[in-house]
Amino acid sequence: MTHEPPEKRRPLILEIKGNSLDDGPGIRTVVFFKGCPLSCIWCHNPESKKTGPELSFDPRECVGCDSCIGVCPLGALDRANARFIDREKCDLCYECVEACPSGALSRVGRYLEPDEVVAEVEKDLPFFRTSGGGVTFSGGEPTLYMDYASDLLSRLKEIGVHTLIETCGLFDWEQFGAKMLPLLDTVYFDLKIADPDKHKAHCGASNDVILENFRRLCDVCADGGPELLPRIPLIPGSTSDEENLKSIAGILEQNGMGRLAVLQYNPLWVEKSGKIGAPAPPLGGTGWTKWMERAELERCRSYFDDFELA
Repeated sequence: MTHEPPEKRRPLILEIKGNSLDDGPGIRTVVFFKGCPLSCIWCHNPESKKTGPELSFDPRECVGCDSCIGVCPLGALDRANARFIDREKCDLCYECVEACPSGALSRVGRYLEPDEVVAEVEKDLPFFRTSGGGVTFSGGEPTLYMDYASDLLSRLKEIGVHTLIETCGLFDWEQFGAKMLPLLDTVYFDLKIADPDKHKAHCGASNDVILENFRRLCDVCADGGPELLPRIPLIPGSTSDEENLKSIAGILEQNGMGRLAVLQYNPLWVEKSGKIGAPAPPLGGTGWTKWMERAELERCRSYFDDFELA
């Protein structure tokens, strides 16, 4: 039995979101890929962690008609179930999604041919041209699918679209350098935790490869490559502590980076986890259910007074 290399897998797309103002310069269309090599316990897009399709249920949208219960061939939907869906029984046939009149049930992840993605993007070309925008690959982690991403980037460059990727940094450098890097205008590179053991505990993998890829990317970008913007997501009790922020500032200095983005924490991911039946996050006393206070954000920013903040 042979296994297809990760970069050749057919990716599932979570969403193609137009009119975005938060994922790069100008007005952008964001292509969200499903699947990530990390498993951050605070992941803001928990539905993007797994590579395979999933079923989402939003109880706030449910009108209680029970149409879905009647069509489920395996009896996986039951009002007596605290989470409504018995995910051990569910085989993802999506008959319930087709029957749901309110959209409370939805499919998470769908394969799209590159031509289909480009067709969606082309609808927004006038917005790109007037605002200096373009297309952002996000996720999940787009570099899981190097061949597909490279094909799509090539098509976008042919029609003059600005390209940007948001990455966790855990990828094969040789593949990335050959297939994606030459086609990118901008790279947003997340630096979460400096300590490798803590990174593994909180994100599911060591950061050795991430930091080496960052170093290499800094060198390439300084030598005429794409624009590079390091980003630090602030997570209470995890990434936002003094030791971690000082360490990341040191990493930036060592690599000649004078500009970064500090991403204010928001708690919307907690609710999203429940929709796909994910376990409740280990909240403890970290304050992960609350928006970050302005004073706390300013404290975190103060460790980067010598940098330009994007």
